[in-house]
Amino acid sequence: MAGMTDSKAIVSALERIVGPGGVLDDPAELLAYECDGFPIAKATPIAVVYPTSTEQVAECVRVLAKHGVICVPRGSGTGLTGGCVGYGGAVLVCTSRMKKIDHVDIAGRWACVEAGVLNGELTRYVQSLPGGAGLHFAPDPSSENASTVAGNAATNAGGLHTLKYGVTTNHVLGMEIVLPDGEVVTTRPGLCDGVGPDLPGLLCGSEGTLGLITKVWVRLTPQPRACRTILATFTHSRDATRVVADVIADGIVPAAMEMMDGTMVKVVEETFALGIAPDTGAMLLIEVDGVEATLDDDMQHVVEVCETHHATSVDATGDPARRDELWTARRKAFGAIGKVSPSYCTQDACVPRSMLPEVLERIMEIGREFGLTITNVFHAGDGNVHPILLFDEDDPQQVANTMHASHAILAYCISIGGALTGEHGVGVEKLGMMNVMFNEPTMALFGRIKEAFDPAETCNVGKLVPSAKVAVDLTQPADANTPGGALA
Repeated sequence: MAGMTDSKAIVSALERIVGPGGVLDDPAELLAYECDGFPIAKATPIAVVYPTSTEQVAECVRVLAKHGVICVPRGSGTGLTGGCVGYGGAVLVCTSRMKKIDHVDIAGRWACVEAGVLNGELTRYVQSLPGGAGLHFAPDPSSENASTVAGNAATNAGGLHTLKYGVTTNHVLGMEIVLPDGEVVTTRPGLCDGVGPDLPGLLCGSEGTLGLITKVWVRLTPQPRACRTILATFTHSRDATRVVADVIADGIVPAAMEMMDGTMVKVVEETFALGIAPDTGAMLLIEVDGVEATLDDDMQHVVEVCETHHATSVDATGDPARRDELWTARRKAFGAIGKVSPSYCTQDACVPRSMLPEVLERIMEIGREFGLTITNVFHAGDGNVHPILLFDEDDPQQVANTMHASHAILAYCISIGGALTGEHGVGVEKLGMMNVMFNEPTMALFGRIKEAFDPAETCNVGKLVPSAKVAVDLTQPADANTPGGALA
């Protein structure tokens, strides 16, 4: 960790690179950067620097490497695993001011964007261009109007329509990255797909531990010509989850299949007034898209499956206004949780679709075991569950119980053939569970990959891959005497 004198020297050096207003080091202002969307993981960084070009990023990284200071990449800070928290006396390199869309090739269906371009803004820009009205950047996390393209790539984010269109890595053609020593590398730019090792595939989901993404070449895909949206409600969650498995087993792959349990439905209904009965135990929001001529048949088949599993109501529509209303409510569901809890932790695991009924029941059992209320809103179609653990951040025991319950949920999901993350990443939140999912040789391989890119361990250390340099125990209260984070 940098000492007081070093910190001043580092800040001065960074200011010379990015200019006035480009470095934040006021202790009060740094509090806004002590965590991301996961409130349990907190550490105050030495400073936050805002480069506006790849060259500035590289120079900043070289300064930090020279001083042996940990560099933590940060975009919009919408992550949910503590992945951009500055443990170990770190400097956050925030690329949110790098907002240039360098190039869009409508005919070739690709675009090159800087790291700070917002996910949703890219699609809006493409569609404003001549010939671009029918194209979009398909990944659509709920935070798409706040999260950045590079952040999505770093965590390999999913989204509401992942079931049919895939996660971020399926739409990345190439990257420009700044390595931990400040070297700039471009891999598979533009249409060079298939030449050399698949480094973009390795870097997607590496959570900033191998380098800082400064540009991304992305695939643009045609938007569906038409869609139908089905809102189905049920008395019991078990019935709703059976619909998910049966629809796909029947050969229909919806664009999206989202589910909420009764507690979450009440919160959303109070906020958005969708017209859902107050005694609803579960809700499915399903979308089928494609060619207009086939959609009514697909929609009717989904409706029949819902009715077979005792749906209490089914609202099927092709009205764009109603569709926007429903999906806006789904995207903003997490923000509405503040109505029922001062703090919450959103967990993230993938499980076999066929086991969703048992998974939801076990999640609720774990909540009771740790004295916590858990509600659920998740991507049911691809088995990506998001248990939301409600707790009081000012109660240390509740914080500890939340982490213990989270790990119990993840361990259970792994034990039935699932994965510890579907789209949020590992960060520090799930780091202690990596050795539950992977055996020792695999973990050692992950460590060797990290060492190949970052032998000095200066790039987002202690995230995704365990490190002896920075170790954090989130079940313990933060130590006020180590504001830069816990050093092992």
